[in-house]
Amino acid sequence: MHEALFWDKAAENRVHCRLCRFFCRIAEGHSGRCGVRVNQGGVLYTRVYGRSVASNVDPIEKKPLFHVLPGSKSFSIATVGCNFRCLHCQNATISQWPLTHKEIPGEAMSPDEVVASALAADCRSIAYTYTEPTIYYEYAADIMRLAHAAGLKNVFVSNGYTSTEALEAIAPWLDAANIDLKGFTEVFYRTVTGAGLDGVLSTLRDYRRLGIWLEVTTLIIPGHNDDDAQLQGIAGFIVDELGVDTPWHVTAFYPAWQMQNVSPAPAATVLRARKIGLDAGLHHVYVGNIPGTDGETTYCPNCRATVLARNGYRINELQFDTGRCRCCGTRIAGVWT
Repeated sequence: MHEALFWDKAAENRVHCRLCRFFCRIAEGHSGRCGVRVNQGGVLYTRVYGRSVASNVDPIEKKPLFHVLPGSKSFSIATVGCNFRCLHCQNATISQWPLTHKEIPGEAMSPDEVVASALAADCRSIAYTYTEPTIYYEYAADIMRLAHAAGLKNVFVSNGYTSTEALEAIAPWLDAANIDLKGFTEVFYRTVTGAGLDGVLSTLRDYRRLGIWLEVTTLIIPGHNDDDAQLQGIAGFIVDELGVDTPWHVTAFYPAWQMQNVSPAPAATVLRARKIGLDAGLHHVYVGNIPGTDGETTYCPNCRATVLARNGYRINELQFDTGRCRCCGTRIAGVWT
């Protein structure tokens, strides 16, 4: 047990958690929505500090982050728990664990050990991923400070529901993030994730305001978020509020967890989403889970030369120097050094 950050005492020994945008009010002996922040004796504790349930060396492109240290390795970690209830979660066995289990699994791994493991594996960053990193904020924050001191970058792969206060506090050590913008209606968000669209949009605005490098992912789910109105809404929001250089990853859905009865997303639907993004003015729209297209290639937004060609998680061609196109010298937005 490790005392949590971002909470206030409330009446009748309750606590008010300020970590994410659910702002849970938690009675004594109970947990918040994430299942891992518990009120004991009027004090809020995190149950997952130092309990790594997954640790792997991944290509940074797997996050997916295409404009952050391309071709490098990222040491990826997670604990159990999540504040969302996404019906299509691919990692539900660990993200939803606290809903059905009392004990907290995981390998005891101190922040120092995480950083040492990343360095030993020749990684250039640490990714807080697989589940929602906000819910193991205290653990992540301590790792991040050590990582920066060791010359490593820090990246979040997140559902985008961190409170403004918590994100502002961690911003000095958070270099980049890939945030899911899962749909563009309140009905979709409430039905499929249990969260609210406005909270995600506000968090995305916070990331941009704080200067954290941002990439956005939308998993295209047939019959749920694949209509032109939602796709155009997402693309327009990114253009207007995050900027045309913000990469948008459109990815094909495959049946998972409680959406086993939904068909996989057709390639044509994902490619239509990409076209919508490009037509809206985005410079970089990438296609995931569909091999054989040019949707993984980074093009110069000025001269359209191939800057970086990919095949899956592998870099096939690199045609830029310190973030500039070799053909015309245009700066390509991202974290390159």
